[in-house]
Parts: sequence; structure tokens; C-alpha cells
Amino acid sequence: MSGPRVTAAVAEDTVRRRRVTVRGVVQGVGFRPYLYGLATDLALVGHVTNTPEGVVVEVEGTDTAVARFCDRIAAQAPPLARVDSVHHRDMPPAGGSAFTILTSRTGGPARTLVSPDSATCADCLAELADPADRRHRHPFVNCTHCGPRFTIVTGVPYDRANTTMTGFAMCPDCAREYADPADRRFHAQPVACPACGPRLRLVVARDAGLEDVDGVDPVTEARALLARGAILAVKGLGGYHLACDATNQTAVDLLRRRKARGDKPFAVMARTADDIQHLVRLSPAERSLLEGRARPVVLMRRRHAVGGPRPAAAVAPGSPDLGVMLPYTPLHHLLLGLPGDPDGPRLLVMTSGNLSGEPIVTDDTEALERLAHLADAWLAHDRPIHVPCDDSVVRVCDGQPLVIRRSRGYAPLPLCLPLPVRPALAVGGDLKNAFCLGTGRQAWLSAHIGDMDDVGTQRAFEHATTQLESITGVRPETLVADRHPGYRSVAWADRNAAHRPVVRVQHHHAHVAAAMAEHGLDGTRPVIGVAFDGTGHGDDGAIWGGEFLLADYDGFSRFGHLAYVPLPGGDAAVRRPYRMALAHLRAAGIGWAHDVACTTACPPDELRVLARQLERDLNCVPTSSMGRLFDAVSSLAGVCHRAGYEAQAAVELEAAALRAPADDTTAYDFALHASQDNGSGVVRADPAPVLAAIVADLRAGVEPALVAARFHRAVTGLVHRMCARARERHGLDTVTLTGGVFANTLLSSACAATLRADGFTVLRHHLVPPNDGGLALGQLMVAARATPTD
Repeated sequence: MSGPRVTAAVAEDTVRRRRVTVRGVVQGVGFRPYLYGLATDLALVGHVTNTPEGVVVEVEGTDTAVARFCDRIAAQAPPLARVDSVHHRDMPPAGGSAFTILTSRTGGPARTLVSPDSATCADCLAELADPADRRHRHPFVNCTHCGPRFTIVTGVPYDRANTTMTGFAMCPDCAREYADPADRRFHAQPVACPACGPRLRLVVARDAGLEDVDGVDPVTEARALLARGAILAVKGLGGYHLACDATNQTAVDLLRRRKARGDKPFAVMARTADDIQHLVRLSPAERSLLEGRARPVVLMRRRHAVGGPRPAAAVAPGSPDLGVMLPYTPLHHLLLGLPGDPDGPRLLVMTSGNLSGEPIVTDDTEALERLAHLADAWLAHDRPIHVPCDDSVVRVCDGQPLVIRRSRGYAPLPLCLPLPVRPALAVGGDLKNAFCLGTGRQAWLSAHIGDMDDVGTQRAFEHATTQLESITGVRPETLVADRHPGYRSVAWADRNAAHRPVVRVQHHHAHVAAAMAEHGLDGTRPVIGVAFDGTGHGDDGAIWGGEFLLADYDGFSRFGHLAYVPLPGGDAAVRRPYRMALAHLRAAGIGWAHDVACTTACPPDELRVLARQLERDLNCVPTSSMGRLFDAVSSLAGVCHRAGYEAQAAVELEAAALRAPADDTTAYDFALHASQDNGSGVVRADPAPVLAAIVADLRAGVEPALVAARFHRAVTGLVHRMCARARERHGLDTVTLTGGVFANTLLSSACAATLRADGFTVLRHHLVPPNDGGLALGQLMVAARATPTD
């Protein structure tokens, strides 16, 4: 007997049409040709276009094919793309015979993201070096996977007409590549070749004036100039560099004098990571940063070089680190030499094209004027730079990146916020300025702007805010600024408020909030915020900078701080650390004996005036700054008495500590005193016992390196004791380490290890600078609580 008969009906796949909006970094990165190829492979019809809100695609085909298309959009995206969201909406089938790429749509609010500039890819480098390729030695070779983006964008959507390439009409060959969906230059907006692209120009300073050099290859002649010790102004992606042969002591000394740079270290550019292995301790994480698409300057610990080219002593005097970057434009590769090229400098100093303190030069005419006393020649080109963008600076701490300056290669990528914010502009601080635009759950930190003391920097700030608002579509309803009454950034916010509220946020609270936001904390539970820096306006009118805060986004309380000492003469004490050392000694009750280095470093007349100034408390604002304590100890130990750049004394103290024998474990101790003022119970950390122990060690003949290491351990111990006390009183066990002092990786690593060993969760910066370059992110988050969203 047979069983029941079963019939299997196979339903034919139904036809479906779907509209998909993709947001993120999806313009100028080959996303439309990628979707074209994906749709074609799946036999789908429809179209794709760029719009101000992102890439919009409509696909029609079998239900299965449409589903596969949508599943693969983010999973197989091009290398420079970043997909933040994919929204689907079914639509009635409309038919069609092919999948096409439509002209970009304009109008409406900008909601797409612009890609950062990206280092030259391997395919373009191969073409650059191939004599048979039509782009052989073309200084502007690029494709959808590399080249200029953010710095040439004038508007959105990202099309050639909205870039500084709009003035370069494509030749037939480039136009054919641009229109071919199968070509990697399909809709690559900066596409060009020797026949139709930008042109190099070499200008040399002669006795009779500036002279264009004609009839020779500009790169070949520029390399010869560098080899002869000349200083060359080189136009890059985000501005001009000043370059010289890093192994030529005379050239480096000359550049340092002309630029009025003091002892501030220069960065160098090498051809490959292998070329600098003899100069620095190169870890896999550092190699990855060097060779990645962002190509920042990577700070690495120096080693005693054996073999290979060595930078001149004047490149980075007194620094434990060497800043290195690899070529990120075709022009850089040509300057350093392709295989088979004649010998030339293999290691170049590459520093921002400006006088110290001024914004980087981007305009060609301005470069010939402003750099006239700095450069011997100019290697320029006629592709305009719309957005100034300095090199980013990154280091590795405990295997993780630590961004010191977030700029080229990173800006303008947004950060994801743990809480939604109303449209706002946070203007940051006055040093290492970067501002922040935010709306919803996204925040755009600007590229590095600089120090706001300079009028040119203030103009650059104004231009950058306008430009970033235009490409993000954020229209700030609130402005946010520091509480310092004298900050130029604060004055700018007040002038430009136009009836919008200006929220003021305490400096160190903003630092802590930035670290919280970077790590995705929603603020429902406070953290112990350790904020160490050089200066920040305190709520009591003092200069804060050695702070232990109990903080969330809503507010903070001051749990503890370094004991106040007078800051004699303000900036004079910063530039001359011996003044800070003498102020600390006096506050600790230690006499100014002539066997102490800081006393002998101070000229006798100045010493007498300083003594009267401190006795009468004239121009002596109290400070709790940890940065200034590092300065004081650096001078006291005889390491650095005069600072030619910010944090020089602290940098050289860290360098000294790294030279100390590893078997010494001695640490100095701070004294902790609980204040009873107003019943606050705020804990004061008194450095007097530390200073007394240092003086005793020095008199006993202890080497400065040991003193420096013991001081670092003292600060580590202080952080641990204060956090343990805060946990005991308040039950908190998450600590943020923030502020510019924590760019010191020796201190940061030691503090993190000690705290984690005692059960604390430790949050440190990785994507946002711990210094004032990250301040605006914290300002934005605190202001969001002051102006709550719906």
C-alpha cells in the first residue's frame, strides 16, 4: 500500500524593488562603482546617485537577489569607505533594462561624510614607477582608493565640481577612465594625468629676486637642492612643508634658526619603515600606523643608531622620541627617490610651512611672501588647497594608539556619541585649538587649528568653522566655550553667538568628559577623573592643572588637587622653569641654596626680584598645575632650565627617567591633607616632601636620571592613593587619565598598570588627544546636559 502522494510546488521568486540610503564615508571612495558592480553581478536593474544625505540606490530584481545586494553593501565596501547606516524602503516595481549611475543630486541638508585624505595606494605607486605607464612619475597620480579628499572639498555632494579640481578639464583618456564603472578611477574626482592634470613649479630665490626654473624636471632639481643643503618649501595635501636633508647638521640648524623654533623637535620623513629601524624601536603597532592610510607622524623611542643614515643632532635635541612619517603623496615618493633614481637625501625634515605659532601656509602667493625668509626654493603646484590640514601626530602606549594631534588622515571623520546632542559648536581652548560640531549622536572634531594667540590662526579658525558646517550640514543652536575669561576662543563665541546661548564649561571637567565620551560612557555613573595639564581656569580663580574630580556630564566635584603654589610672572614661569622650581622650594620651606641647580640657573638680579615678588605676592596667581610641577622638578634636577617650546622641561625629564637603571624602585611620597574649609574635605596633595627628598638626593650625588624616575614613581603613587581614597569614600572604580601631562607614556603606562592591579577600570585616550586638542568634545557633551535634547 503506497503512502499519500505529496506534490512540491516551487514558488517563483517574486520581483522586488527597494530604495536604500547609505550614510557614512560613501562619496569619493568608489562606493557608486562598487554598488554598480554588485548590482550587475546579481542581475539587478535600477540606479545609484550621490545626494547630500548620502548614496541613494534603487534596485529591482528577484527577492533573493535584492536581499543579497542589501546584505553585502557594508560587508564588502571599498577600503576608504565607512558605512554608518543603511536604511531600506520597499517601492513598487518600475521595471528597467539595466543598472545605471545617475548624476549627483544637489539641494537639501548635507548628511553625508567626507573622506579624509589618504596616502597613495600600492596600485598608483606601481604606475608612478612604471616607465611604460602613462602616469609614470606623475606627481598627482591617484584613484578612488587614495589621494586628496577633505583638503580639496568645497561643497557636497562630493563631485568634481565641488572640489578644487573643477578647473582641470579631463583629457579623453582620463574621461574614459572616469566614466568606466570597471575602472578603479571611475568617478575618482581628483583623477588627472600629465596631459590634463596639475603642474609642478619650482621657484628659486636668487640675489636678484625669485626666479622660475624652466627647462629641467622640477623634482630632479629640487632633490639636487636638498642634497646641497637648501631649505625647500614643498606644497603638500593640506599646506606647505619646509624640508631639508635631515642628516645635514648645517641645513637643520639653519632651518631651526629661520623658523624661530627653539629646541622643539622636527619630524622626519623616510622612504620606508625599514629605513628607520636603526633609529627607533619599531613595534608592529607603530609599523602599522606608519604604513596605514592616514600616515601620521609617529613618535617612537629613539635607539642608538648603528649603520644607515642618521638624523643630525639638531633634529630632536633632548627628546626621547623621534617623530617619523612615511611618504603619503606621489610627490613625496619622487622627492625621496624611486628605485633606480640617482642618490639623494633618504631622510628629510618635514615641518609645517610657517613661522612658529602661525597657521600653516596653503596659498601659493602667500607662500612666496610668508616663507620668503625661511625657504631657499619652492616646489609648488597649481591644484588649490581649500582646507588647511597639518600632519597628525600619534604615538603608541601599551600597544594602543594615542593621538597627540588629530588632523590629516583623521579629520573630518566623526566620532559616535554615547548620548544625543542638539546642534552645537564647541570652540575648544586657546592652545592646540580644535573645535567640535555635534548633532544627534555624531561629533566632528576639526583638524588641528593651532594656538589662538596668532591673528592668522583666528582667521583660520573662522574659515574652518564655516567650511565644516557647510559639509556636515550642522547649524549650531548653541555655542560652548571654556570658562577662562581671557581666552580668544571664548571671545569669538561671544561675538558670534547671534542670540544663541553660550554655555561655559570648566576646563578640566571638559577633559574628563572627553575621555568618557570617547569610551562610550552614558554618564549614569560618575568617574574618578584625573586631569593633569599645564593650565586651566579654576572655578576659584586659581590656575588648576593637578585635579582629581568626581565627574559625569551633568557636573563635577573637586575631590582633590595639588597644593597651590604661586606662579610667579605667569608666562615667564612657563618659559623659565627655574622660576617655578624656586617658587615650589619656597612654598615647601626649602632655602634657595647655591648648590641647587635652579638657584644657580637664575641670574642674580632676577633672583632678587623674584624673592621680593614672592614675598609681596605680586603677579603670583596660585596654581595646582601638575605640568608646572614637572617643570619645577626638571629644573631642580638640572635637566632643563629654559623651555623653548611647550612642555620641553617635562619632555626632557621623561627622557632622563628613561635612562635610569631599571633595578632602582625608590619612590618619593606626597603628603595628603584633607582640607576642612567649608567642610569640603577636599584632599590637598603637598609636594613638599617630594621636593625635600629630591634636594637630599641631589646633595648626596644621586644622578638626575634616578631623580627623574623616582619623581615619576611619586606621581604614579599619588594617583593610586588618591583614587583609592575616592573609591573608599564614594564607591567609584572607573578612572579616566586625561590632560596633556598624560601624553607622557612613561607616566600613563605606570599609572594605568598600578590602578588596574588594584581593581580599577582605567580609561585612557586613543582616538582623541588627551591635551587641549580633545577639549571641545568634552565641552560638547557637558553642554548637551545643560541644553537637553527632546
